[in-house]
Amino acid sequence: MGPGGDADVILFCAGLIFLTLTSAVSAYRAAAAGDIGSTGFVGVSYVTLLLLFRNLRAYERLPPEEADRRARLRREVWALCTLLTVLFSWKVAAAMLSWPVAAAVWAMAALTTAGGYAALFHHRRP
Repeated sequence: MGPGGDADVILFCAGLIFLTLTSAVSAYRAAAAGDIGSTGFVGVSYVTLLLLFRNLRAYERLPPEEADRRARLRREVWALCTLLTVLFSWKVAAAMLSWPVAAAVWAMAALTTAGGYAALFHHRRP
């Protein structure tokens, strides 16, 4: 275990329970309103976050000697982060009243995705 040990596990479990409950309530409300798109958004976002947490934890636990597996996990983490960025940008851009603001939301999403790619794959670690 890391420096936090049991406290880290408790905090992670509490966050996971909170995420699950809020996602369930959001999905229920969207389904009750007949909003299939929002229900799908909540479900896909929730599953993507779970996969992201799993991959980040697997990456943290891998020894540095397993470079191939670490590279694969880095690619998966970037893809999951990109998916979340696209999902949230889609919802935010749809709520904007003018197309220039929606375009700015998508531009920021593209810059965030490109920045994440550069940080994960082109940044040299000492």
